[in-house]
Amino acid sequence: MQIIISNSSKEPIYEQIINQIKSSILSGDLKEGTALPSIRQLAKDLQISVITTKRAYEELEKSGFIYSIVGKGSFVAEQNLEVIREKKLKVIEEQLSAVIENSKEIGLSFDELQELLELLYEE
Repeated sequence: MQIIISNSSKEPIYEQIINQIKSSILSGDLKEGTALPSIRQLAKDLQISVITTKRAYEELEKSGFIYSIVGKGSFVAEQNLEVIREKKLKVIEEQLSAVIENSKEIGLSFDELQELLELLYEE
């Protein structure tokens, strides 16, 4: 598992860790039951505080992406991909609604918006 931390990102380090682990789980790169590095090992590898990695793992556990066993470590939890897909679709719908509202405010036509979306999607 490779995690890349960007010091220039406005996103806190623990959120960068969370998002990259979630992405790896959702894409299938990290399979159910896969052991994650220990909190201390990940902190050492990323050259960050143990507190930061602990917070990331706690948030991942709260949201059901991983589970921990005392003395054994943290592991990728079983995922209900359909539920996750529905949650992501809801977020996309909300974001697209905001985009449509902003587009209408500046007079952007549907065709122009569609062209912009196609350009961005292909990148």
